[in-house]
Amino acid sequence: MPRKHSRNGHGRAHGIVSAHAPAGKKTVTGRVLHDPVKDRLKAIYPIDLSKCRTLDSLVRSMGQTAFTGRQVGDAADVLEAMARDRDCFVVMTLSGALTVGKMGLIFCDLLDSGIVNAIVSTGALMAHGLVEATGLSHFRYDEKMDDRALFHAGYNRVYDSLEPEVNLDHVEDVVDRILDAWDPSEVVCSWKLHRRIGEYLLEHTPGRGILKSARAHGVTVFVPAFTDSELGIDFALQQRARRKQKRPLLRYDPFEDFEQFAETMLSQKRMGILTIGGGVPRNWTQQFGVFAELLARRGYEKVPLKRYHYGVRICPEPVYWGGLSGSTYREAVSWGKFVPEEEGGRFAEVFDDATVALPLVAGAVLERIGYFDKSARKKP
Repeated sequence: MPRKHSRNGHGRAHGIVSAHAPAGKKTVTGRVLHDPVKDRLKAIYPIDLSKCRTLDSLVRSMGQTAFTGRQVGDAADVLEAMARDRDCFVVMTLSGALTVGKMGLIFCDLLDSGIVNAIVSTGALMAHGLVEATGLSHFRYDEKMDDRALFHAGYNRVYDSLEPEVNLDHVEDVVDRILDAWDPSEVVCSWKLHRRIGEYLLEHTPGRGILKSARAHGVTVFVPAFTDSELGIDFALQQRARRKQKRPLLRYDPFEDFEQFAETMLSQKRMGILTIGGGVPRNWTQQFGVFAELLARRGYEKVPLKRYHYGVRICPEPVYWGGLSGSTYREAVSWGKFVPEEEGGRFAEVFDDATVALPLVAGAVLERIGYFDKSARKKP
């Protein structure tokens, strides 16, 4: 596991208004007006851009403001605490088209810096990241373009960006090379396949990529909804080709991922989760706490409660839709997935587009731990 950074966190005191705190006299309307300084309330301050000379200084200033700006500042503080906690194993969960959205190198930085120790992702995000890692590009969409014409030209639209179909054909070529060499007696699962892709990238590509960085640093990548992806389609096509060629079929077992993840997490002293988006990656990762509790409660193994101590979520999904993506960490406490804040849990949630909030949060923390110091930086 990558070495964590030395402890030097920036804790925040939280004053509470007390009925016993010194207060003014009762007014004619019955209100007793308190002095916020005596109640030890924390003041907030305007951002002074003339004093924000670095990304970190800007984010710290945002943390002293309100609304989403404060959420960004708080998230950076919690992520920093995770990064500096030597006993904390950090899982990053990813959903959405974030590699098409050009967040890929930030994920590489989080891996190369040692902050992130495992990844749980959608398959599509890894497929689009493989496009990026092999030197191919995504392109801007112009709203004057017609989607029917885009289809016939082989340009797949992802909101305001385009993924050329030829890119995905290239991805299939890479996956086929790996699967053609796969020993049929070895069960396929997502973490094994993505590790092999990372090895291929280390050997054959000069640029950076998520799977390349993950393999270089021994970080396991899990894709629980593997069949819901370009790589899953490529696997299915490989099986059809094997049938035609009368070659042995490969066997894919998603529970190999489940068991590998559970074994990894059961051995950790403390756990943190950095969630970008929501969906299956978030739920699959969080349900480990439920699994561990059931192991003990139903008499399978004697294990202690295994709950996440830290959580940072960047996702604009509101809680009132009722889906997992928008659920709060406090709600997850009731499921046994997180340590309550009253018992030391630390959480931050940023209700914003990841392409806006992630560069701020990750950049500030990477700056704080000295990652951008050229002499300390290591890249695969």
